[in-house]
Amino acid sequence: MTGLPRDAEPLGFVEWFRMGDRAHAETAIEMMRAAGVRRLRTQFSWAEYHVDGAADWYDWLMPRLGAAFDVMPCFHYTPPSLSRTGRSSGAPARLRDFADFIDVILTRHGEHFEAVELWNEPNNLLDWDWRVDPNHDLYAEMMIDAAHWVRQRGYRVVLGGPSPFDPVWLDLMGQRGLLDLVDAVGVHGFPGTWDSEAGAWEGWDVMLAAARDILDRYNPDAGLWITEAGYSTWAHDEVEQVRQFLAARAAPADRLYWYGWRDLGSEIAVQEGHWFDARHYHMGVVDAAERPKLLARLLAEGGLERVCRVADLAAPVLRRAGARPVVITGGCGFIGTNLADSFLSDGDEVVLVDNLCRPGVDQNLEWLRDCHGGRASVEIADIRQARSAIAGLEDARAVVHLAAQTAVTTSLAHPADDFDVNARGTLNLLEAVRATGRQIPVILASTNKVYGALDDVALDLVEEGCLPADPALRAHGIAEDRPLDFHTPYGCSKGVADQYVLDYARSYGMQSAVLRMSCIYGPHQFGTEDQGWVAHFLLRALKDEGITIFGDGEQVRDILHVNDAVAAYRATLERIDTLSGRAFNLGGGPANAVSLNMLLAEVGRLQGYAPHVTHDRTRTGDQRYFVADTRALTGATGWRPSVPWREGVAGLRDWLARHRLPPAPATQTRRRILA
Repeated sequence: MTGLPRDAEPLGFVEWFRMGDRAHAETAIEMMRAAGVRRLRTQFSWAEYHVDGAADWYDWLMPRLGAAFDVMPCFHYTPPSLSRTGRSSGAPARLRDFADFIDVILTRHGEHFEAVELWNEPNNLLDWDWRVDPNHDLYAEMMIDAAHWVRQRGYRVVLGGPSPFDPVWLDLMGQRGLLDLVDAVGVHGFPGTWDSEAGAWEGWDVMLAAARDILDRYNPDAGLWITEAGYSTWAHDEVEQVRQFLAARAAPADRLYWYGWRDLGSEIAVQEGHWFDARHYHMGVVDAAERPKLLARLLAEGGLERVCRVADLAAPVLRRAGARPVVITGGCGFIGTNLADSFLSDGDEVVLVDNLCRPGVDQNLEWLRDCHGGRASVEIADIRQARSAIAGLEDARAVVHLAAQTAVTTSLAHPADDFDVNARGTLNLLEAVRATGRQIPVILASTNKVYGALDDVALDLVEEGCLPADPALRAHGIAEDRPLDFHTPYGCSKGVADQYVLDYARSYGMQSAVLRMSCIYGPHQFGTEDQGWVAHFLLRALKDEGITIFGDGEQVRDILHVNDAVAAYRATLERIDTLSGRAFNLGGGPANAVSLNMLLAEVGRLQGYAPHVTHDRTRTGDQRYFVADTRALTGATGWRPSVPWREGVAGLRDWLARHRLPPAPATQTRRRILA
């Protein structure tokens, strides 16, 4: 494993807080502290302080930040009424006013600060209008005054980082005498987002060496800090953000502030009415809805050690020459991990195409690597990006497409994201396979949700739950001749993918087939409230936590053990020559049909006590009944379920108890209600 970079150096982040947004501030503080952040660089806008309510805002914000972090405020932006240009980027008419403003703030909030940064990106036209100060005379005079006063007040002075880095500008500040008065100089760099695209990025070592050379001439004792470094995930490459973060941590600087914590909302404009391009909006380690990206999640789970471990796991592995691997998109997910293990155990090579963004998938990758070594090759890619969907296909003998957004609830909250992953992502993959010019079979994991809510199916409420009144439906379940009826954004996006895969067989002669899955359960399942309900029930019961049932619990599903699902995928792939262009239902069938209440009773029996259950309203798009008629798949391949549901659920409970629960305290006791 790669050695921990600068592991003794506290984590530093950048976050600008919008005035009045208390909810974000409180959430960000809590999340950053959980991730181990100890240093915070944040803005203190002179221009904003002249707006009504600003003083109250900072009076509320600064004590909270100071209680959680070592805070470094960045003082910048001239009030337009005091600016020589009428803009916040202009020099103030009276240069001394900037130092006076800082003095006022230090008196009011200085107890919360450990250093003070003077201006942000002073060589950048958006932040300092050098057109009316071409030699930076006004800037230098203003900063010398401010730096002198900040030092008099007992604080360290940090000169704001030029962006892009400009050694000529930094040397000019030395000539002006400003570098004599600073304790550290900040630099900014965004390799892979802007700098490298312009061909100007030579690496942290080269840039920092140039800055150090200038400092050594004027102020050898001054520190060299990276006050902004970041990587935009606008192309969904969250693993690359992890890699760039580690590279910046390893750079020969005295301190790093990573930019930034949260993505910008698309409605946010920057100063002077300028709008950022798409990359600016995705610089955070959590998205605009406060959902953690990979870096934030890994920091919260295990700190820098976990970040380094996953970066190592995600490193490319040299594949054996002449190998014909099976490519599994979403290969580090629940079904993908089990399918990969099956192929690898038989001696096949597998390429796991995954973006590692879903919580827990890095643990699955770690398990596969521990079991199978380099034959479990991983390609870090996101199928939403057409340019990355080709990863791993050059020598593939088959593709099993499991990568997806899998939760109905998430699709309702973020329908555009759901479409991009499930519909556009599938089209990207199909086009990538077609572009190879080779006949590569593709099997898609579809869903029973393509049949809609099934509201027209008459149901009887019996002891086993809601079952069809029609004897044939009750005996066999829903067959593939059921008309498609997409409900919820998830049903629509998966339905689009389903139909595209079938049509590519028809229109382009591709060998492709679809498996419309019911409820799959088994080892390596994550078991959240939104997806993987069998594992979720078991995990909650194992932790002695309550379970929420949406509806009355009489909904019926056929549950299928993942080993049987793996067997179905492999059987379909083996017969793809004759099965291409067809869709098959895949589930446990009537023999493995259970209501939610039946499963809860079985969980209680396994635990020895009944789990605590509460009820909420039925969820949008929830089917009252779905049991898959799998006779078509059995007739075509000979496949049939082999794991009875009670046996499978008991096995999953044991696996979860071993692998997903923290060790229980020796004094912990559990209540026993059932004999």
